[in-house]
Amino acid sequence: MAYEFITYEQDERIVTITINRPERMNSIHPPTTAELADAWNTFANDDDAWIAILTGAGSRAFSAGNDLKYTAEMSREANPPRFAPVAGGFGGITADFNCPKPMIAAVNGFALGGGCEMAMACDIIVAAEHAVLGLPEPKVGLMAGAGGVHRMPRHIPLKIAMGFMLTGKHVPAAEAHRWGLVNEVVPADELMQTARRWAEEILLCAPISVRASKEAAYGGLELPLPAALTHNFHQQRLMSGSEDLIEGPRAFAEKRTPNWKGR
Repeated sequence: MAYEFITYEQDERIVTITINRPERMNSIHPPTTAELADAWNTFANDDDAWIAILTGAGSRAFSAGNDLKYTAEMSREANPPRFAPVAGGFGGITADFNCPKPMIAAVNGFALGGGCEMAMACDIIVAAEHAVLGLPEPKVGLMAGAGGVHRMPRHIPLKIAMGFMLTGKHVPAAEAHRWGLVNEVVPADELMQTARRWAEEILLCAPISVRASKEAAYGGLELPLPAALTHNFHQQRLMSGSEDLIEGPRAFAEKRTPNWKGR
């Protein structure tokens, strides 16, 4: 698929997906979701791509969420275009629970509504100092139905999450970091290099071990602890028979950097 509303760049093992609609605050309309879904699918199926960074073009917004202006414009059309549902959910990511590869959100401005939901669907969030997150859907007669109302209470204390969601309050990056919604807050000009630093630190670990850890951590949340400890997760099974499981101890004993294969 040729991309009009996003860019997809790969530098060795790291993929950067950029929402490229700065004139609309990188808000998401159905064609953008279709492109993002294709990009996430490409990333998931590329054995040479181990980590993805999601960000937005410009400095004003990561993503302002659903493109309500586009929705209003289409409501006035006699025959508005129809778009098939995307399996991955909003932005091609909010309902995708199958990709075990790490995903990092580099929040470079407003991450509101669906933008915040996409960021929360990533595993790590790095935010610029001027960034703002939130789920303001109730202020326009909606709810954060692309996972926001479910992920927010799983990320931060329930009463804090309810306060944010019921008021539609915007949350500055520093406050989001204080509550554990964001991993790190940095000056805007350091955002992408910080996101890449996180990616490079992950790359020091065996990719199959990282994927097993991600799958087990998320999957185990829904299980009682005794059941989680004994559950046979798919990526864990792959890890147990992998070349990397042999390479790790061997490299440690030989006092050298491991040569991870991802298999």
